[in-house]
Amino acid sequence: MLTTEAWIRQLREEITSLREEGADVDAAERQLDAIAAGNLDPSHLPALQASLQTSVTRSDFPYAEPVALEEIQMLRPEGPRSLPVWLPPDLLFDRIYGGWLGRAAGCLLGKPVEGWKKEEIEETLRFCNAWPLSDYFPPVPDNDRGLGYPPHATSWLRGNITCMPRDDDMDYPILGLHTLEESGPCPNAAAIAGQWLAHLPYHMVYTAERVAYRNLVNGIEPPLSGRYHNPYREWIGAQIRADIWGWVNPGEPERAAAMAYADAEVSHIKNGAYGEMLFAAMLSAAFIVDDIEEVITIGLSEIPAECRLAEAVRDVLAWSKESSDWEETFRRIREKYGHYHPVHTINNAVVVLMSLLHGQKEFGKTISIAVMAGWDTDCNGATAGSVLGTLLGANALPEAWVAPLNDRLHSIVTGFSETRLSELAQRTCAQVEKVASVQG
Repeated sequence: MLTTEAWIRQLREEITSLREEGADVDAAERQLDAIAAGNLDPSHLPALQASLQTSVTRSDFPYAEPVALEEIQMLRPEGPRSLPVWLPPDLLFDRIYGGWLGRAAGCLLGKPVEGWKKEEIEETLRFCNAWPLSDYFPPVPDNDRGLGYPPHATSWLRGNITCMPRDDDMDYPILGLHTLEESGPCPNAAAIAGQWLAHLPYHMVYTAERVAYRNLVNGIEPPLSGRYHNPYREWIGAQIRADIWGWVNPGEPERAAAMAYADAEVSHIKNGAYGEMLFAAMLSAAFIVDDIEEVITIGLSEIPAECRLAEAVRDVLAWSKESSDWEETFRRIREKYGHYHPVHTINNAVVVLMSLLHGQKEFGKTISIAVMAGWDTDCNGATAGSVLGTLLGANALPEAWVAPLNDRLHSIVTGFSETRLSELAQRTCAQVEKVASVQG
């Protein structure tokens, strides 16, 4: 049972989400303010919460953001949908292994500063004579300025890295792979949710996923599991689950996006789901297309043309052409999209795209930009590293970034407490043909 304080906090987050989605919630906010101020009895909270569940989008909301996959697909821009090509087994493995390695390296790079602002990251790195970032984060010398990382970050720093430590950004592609192996090559949201309950500890999932998990335990099945009393439904959690659906669908962006949608449906809707669809399609295209802008455009073709995320993607594509300085592009991102929560899908997605565009297909430069910008640094580094790692392949990734990983990864997913990234890549390769045979 939630305390009154926690209930009020959750409803404020719900009101924020609804307002971002175009609902008129001013009256509800006034009522919540009255309860918080002690001018209205907290017994009104259940009725207020129920009323929020029936909120409708304003008629003047300038975006079209459907929930159902069929409606999403009706509002997409034109796109290739399919880029059929046969990749020889050794090349397929190299690309998928590159994706796994790239994701791990980018994730690990961002872990010590997760949730930090750009200014905090820059101050710390300048103190260490390491700005701009070009390697894993260095240890911070003793100082009286309060600079440093969380105490548990020691093994994530330059010179101390021996493997990819546990992180939810790595847990989810592992769980997606396991779902394909256990539930078959075309899992629906219910099958994916079942694997969550069987293989993910509740206390190791966060925000939208934790709410969805609680809903599942209470018998609320997908798609309602992602919508019921879930104010985090447009946050980044689904976006970090995109990779596996792109990797098992090389050259099939439409199919990758549809599988990503099924995964997202467990915990997210609208732009939360669109983020996973965008990056799944991009990863699918990265097997075939060598140009970053084209990869992004193909991803963009799998989400509604007039949603907020699509607008943000088009903005960053334009801004990156107007200035070669990523910091200028980020200034504009923060100016227009900085009002979103630091772990929202939209602002973090365009940071990833910014890093890919300004990184110029240089792996270290790309993941460093993704992390130096701040916000959800481990997620953004991971996704940027995954896309570029898939595009370049493992053999093209710099030794300085992949060697410290020692091909080892830890996870809380049942059965994967310690495994090799190369083994995960091999198992992913084995799913490609199976998915293709079922999906057609």
